[in-house]
Amino acid sequence: MGDATDESDGRRCPCTSGLTFGECCGPILAGQRRAATAEALMRSRFTAFAMGDRDYILDSWHPRTRPRQLVLDDDTAWYRLDVESTSGGTPFDTTGEVIFTAHYRTPGGREAMRQHSRFEKRDGRWVYVDGVTT
Repeated sequence: MGDATDESDGRRCPCTSGLTFGECCGPILAGQRRAATAEALMRSRFTAFAMGDRDYILDSWHPRTRPRQLVLDDDTAWYRLDVESTSGGTPFDTTGEVIFTAHYRTPGGREAMRQHSRFEKRDGRWVYVDGVTT
């Protein structure tokens, strides 16, 4: 579907933060700034899924747990992210956790996935480690 630079900066960010793409996830996906918190990384990863940005998703994954390849389903449209809680993951932490529900549509209808995700700061940069779907 393209990378972050293909999107208009004035559109609402897909992560449903309420900010524009240019204020929120756009600069992170474009490599212009790093996610300051584990939640910001979670939001940017959701946006990358919504936009089909496979490279960003893999790059923001911890090398220890990252798959060799990632296949995204073109029939899945991610449309809303609800961050339910965070633990740690501040600019001053080295680990963090985010519990969220991601809403999506498939040809079969609307669905949701709830996940408890773990993040680590690696070389000063937040990365996704793993998650448990609940």
